[in-house]
Amino acid sequence: MKKIYTAFFYTLLAAVGFTGTATAQLNHHPANQPYYHATAEKVSDLIDTRLDVKFDFQHAYLNGKEWATFKPHFYPTDSIRLDAKGMDIKTVGIMQQGKVLPLKYRYEDSLQLVINLNKTYTAKEQYTLFIEYTAKPDLLHDKPGFKLDGKGLYFVNPQGKEAGKPTQVWTQGEAESSSCWFPTIDKPDQKTTEQISMTVPAKYTTLSNGLLISQKNNADGTRTDTWKQSLPHCPYLFMMAVGEFKVYKDKWRNKEVSYYLEPAYAPYAKQIFGQTPEMMELYSKALGVDFPWEKYAQVVVRDYPLGAMENSSATLHGEYVQKTPWDLIDDPNGSGGTTIAHELFHQWFGDLVTCESWSNETLNESFAVFGEKYWNERKYGKDDGDAKRYDELQAYLNNGTAYKQPLVAFVYADEDGINGANIYDKGGLVLNMLRHYLGDDAFFKGLGLYLKSNAFKNGEVHQLRLAMEEISGKDLNWFFNQWYYGAGHPVLDLSYQWDAAAHQQKVFISQKQDGQIFKVPVEIDLYINGKATRKQVWLSGKNDTLSFDCAAKPELVNVDADKVLLAKKTDHKTLDEFNYQYHHAPLYLDRLEALNVAIGQQTTKAGMDIVLSALKDKYHGLQIKAIRALKMDSVEIRKPAQSILADLAMHDVNYPVRAAAINALGKTKTVAYIDIYQSSLASPSYTVKGAALNALNAFSPTDAFIAAKTLAADSKGQLQQAVINVYANSGSDAEWPFVIDAYKKGSVQNKFDLVVRGPLAQMIGRLKNSQYAQDGITAIRDLAVSYKRYGIAPKLITALQQIAEDRKKLGDNDSAKAAEDAVKAINEAKG
Repeated sequence: MKKIYTAFFYTLLAAVGFTGTATAQLNHHPANQPYYHATAEKVSDLIDTRLDVKFDFQHAYLNGKEWATFKPHFYPTDSIRLDAKGMDIKTVGIMQQGKVLPLKYRYEDSLQLVINLNKTYTAKEQYTLFIEYTAKPDLLHDKPGFKLDGKGLYFVNPQGKEAGKPTQVWTQGEAESSSCWFPTIDKPDQKTTEQISMTVPAKYTTLSNGLLISQKNNADGTRTDTWKQSLPHCPYLFMMAVGEFKVYKDKWRNKEVSYYLEPAYAPYAKQIFGQTPEMMELYSKALGVDFPWEKYAQVVVRDYPLGAMENSSATLHGEYVQKTPWDLIDDPNGSGGTTIAHELFHQWFGDLVTCESWSNETLNESFAVFGEKYWNERKYGKDDGDAKRYDELQAYLNNGTAYKQPLVAFVYADEDGINGANIYDKGGLVLNMLRHYLGDDAFFKGLGLYLKSNAFKNGEVHQLRLAMEEISGKDLNWFFNQWYYGAGHPVLDLSYQWDAAAHQQKVFISQKQDGQIFKVPVEIDLYINGKATRKQVWLSGKNDTLSFDCAAKPELVNVDADKVLLAKKTDHKTLDEFNYQYHHAPLYLDRLEALNVAIGQQTTKAGMDIVLSALKDKYHGLQIKAIRALKMDSVEIRKPAQSILADLAMHDVNYPVRAAAINALGKTKTVAYIDIYQSSLASPSYTVKGAALNALNAFSPTDAFIAAKTLAADSKGQLQQAVINVYANSGSDAEWPFVIDAYKKGSVQNKFDLVVRGPLAQMIGRLKNSQYAQDGITAIRDLAVSYKRYGIAPKLITALQQIAEDRKKLGDNDSAKAAEDAVKAINEAKG
């Protein structure tokens, strides 16, 4: 699963204690009390699951029939316990000679179905249960243990009453939500083959796991599609998607690869998903295990809240993936394939081999994060892979709650769950450290052995260790004990001393973290006369002092030279040494470390050299960081930077770099760059157009308003925000319908920014139409009330108070009162 959150929603989720786990469990323990989460006991084994389902769109129900085959795991048993959440159970029986023999059962708390079998079965005997039921997922909100609204089955606009939104049905099984739409043993340590027959209105397209083996047109205008997966997988990976999709068929080797999109985006299917076969080839060759499933499909659905989900052979994506070529042009990586790569790598790690328990979920998610960065590295270069890994490191380091929980977490409170910053961000970096320690050949052969040994079964982290040890011949207990079963990370303080008399370079490394002292291998590069000599050392103490004999004082001592160590570092190098590091050390993180230090010292000679050099860095991400950090209010910086920025704004191959350069030039508010702004309004990039329009607006609002009128009809993303800014700054009642419509369709973050940081409140304050003003006041009030618990209300109240004053000056007492009433309503609303 790939979770996508904006910075704003990270704040919101943190405020309510969400830590990024997908695990949803029934809470039978005291609230907020950590306890040991045992691997689910296997009393019975799932063998095969066959479903026949029909959808009641009027009520958002699923009417289902199920034939599920089981056997006792080891000990004889005369009963079975199934997860079945919030259902109407109509029939429970066992198949005997083609007929259903009714069985006695009890339905505990409408959550678990306990069935008395017709006899005692042994581990050598299989039996097939028949269950007829109705699933009612929308009625599950008040059930215990449903984190993140885990109702399993989702109806989107089922009655077709929401204008502009398609009718769809889709499923989300992780962690234990598939049992909201069919009875099963909903645990990750179960594997079953699968067949699903879906009866839907004939106009709809369906998708499920495996292959489409039959389609039958029915007399009532419906069609029954039957999908079959002959390879076993976990219940949480069962999937269905129903909607008016257009299907683009691609191919990898001899297997079908298909992309399901809304009709408006179908012409762009190849641009969106077209790198998938190349990814499949890369992963198959690297792992030595070919893509294991019968086909691979990807579908984009509406209202999916979590990013994407790696259902076996059929990944489901949120609508953010659905873009036009004009959207994609602003993505430096072409198709925005990070999520696509993440879910694809899951087809091996998570689907082919699944974590035995959610405590071992690092075997699923950490690998997917590693896989997506491996794709970035191989496709777009090492700088891109390292940049994405650095983002992971910061996400982990900025999540203090993650420090206390090991990657393999057996003891935790249900309210806390498995920390996402651990299994996603830290976990991917731990794998990259292991890769570096073993070398690529041993690491990937070890992964291949792990996959082959546990294919279509389950794994624990110990099995990963054993596979790596078997291939490499190295003992890895020290690595796994501290990085998987221990918590936290090294907090390093680095300082240096040159002993001229002894010709020795000393390096002092202290571990400042609480808790365990980490044992880590570290590479140190000593640069003498422009040549680097590598020293390999182990850190193992609270304070390590390292001494190196050198012919001359090094120009640079580069600790963690390959930049793979998961650690927080305070490095006491001088700015001149960081300047040398920027220009001579080879890696993205070498240059980034130098730039981070130089940003606060831009007016020094060395700081200015680093920052100005970074404007022309070979990696676009570093260029953008340097551009955004420029002190354009300083003549010393602005003067040499302007010519570089002007060239970037016109000629850089990367559109986000052009946009960043235009934004920086716009701060000068000088006439010298108006031609750049005007010509950039014709760019194919919405981001560049938006930056140009904002820059023009800061210099010449009249020209910007004229330009906005021509651009508004085809505006998206940053361009639409710029048009709104121009309209809100210079527009009148004629432009209000565009502004309020775009506001209502925008994200929470965009709405908040438009009110607090943008000119929306000022526009509402000057509108002549009182009803327009009141519509704007209502929109701000609703935003404040809906998200008051996240602390955004005070700034919105300030905006409303200013609107009230402005409306009074216009003599519009009705709108002024509406603004005052809105403030009162916000204050009275529950936070």
